[in-house]
Amino acid sequence: MTVPAVSLLVVFAYVPMLGNVIAWQDYSPYVGILNSPFTGWDNFVRVFSNPLFLHAVQNTLAITAFQLVFFFPIPIVLALLLNSVVTPGIRTTIQSIIYLPHFFSWVLVVTIFQQIFGGAGLVSRVLADRGHAGFDLMTNPDAFLVLVTAQAVWKDAGWGIIIFLAALSTVDPAQYEAAAMDGAGRWRRMWHVTLPAIRPTIILLLILRLGDALTVGFEQLILQRGAVGPGVSEVIDTFVYYQGVVNGDWAFAAAAGLVKGVVSLLLVLGANKLAHVFGEDGVYRKA
Repeated sequence: MTVPAVSLLVVFAYVPMLGNVIAWQDYSPYVGILNSPFTGWDNFVRVFSNPLFLHAVQNTLAITAFQLVFFFPIPIVLALLLNSVVTPGIRTTIQSIIYLPHFFSWVLVVTIFQQIFGGAGLVSRVLADRGHAGFDLMTNPDAFLVLVTAQAVWKDAGWGIIIFLAALSTVDPAQYEAAAMDGAGRWRRMWHVTLPAIRPTIILLLILRLGDALTVGFEQLILQRGAVGPGVSEVIDTFVYYQGVVNGDWAFAAAAGLVKGVVSLLLVLGANKLAHVFGEDGVYRKA
């Protein structure tokens, strides 16, 4: 029964990895991989000596660090709040409202933010009617980091709480009752019962997030790149797209993408090892 799923994974995920060989070639799609000459590590030298690539890495890490601090904890807090709602009807209604933006495309999300925070948006018109200067958050490079994080929170924070709610559902109610009998209040029960119960889930998702640190949302950023400029919006994914697809430098883009993949793998392995140090299983543990 698993053969079809494994076959699809091999054909569409692992076989395409063989194309990474063009990172060591002077690749041309007109002659193909077999006839393109090998250039050794020249493309990787070009990648690390390219200031635009280094700037894209800097932007990527800045966005990742900011979202790790101001986005990652939000699903945990929302899950704790929803878990404390006793009435099932209210809880279901809140969950449905919070989940809904996850199913919107990034085109729709950016459009909604444009209609609210753009130069001709709702906020700007309200301020103009009251005699204040125009307001345009969508084209302000200084606020771009906050903007993309707010968009990500609105779109995906509700979906992220599903995993934490599932983890909370496994907590034995007897532990809460025992803690309450010992005199623990609501905050003490959350600190000593709830959070330790979901700590393995938090660490697991944190490891996966670190492994995905160099991927910060290609579609979201490329939609807004023209409004704020590449200085603040250029990340590794958009850099690879413009270098490889737009400029046709396929080998250079493949080398940059491969560097990103290797660094992501090292981040996962390092974070997983750190989880073992703190006594957690992480993504995997050796037998």
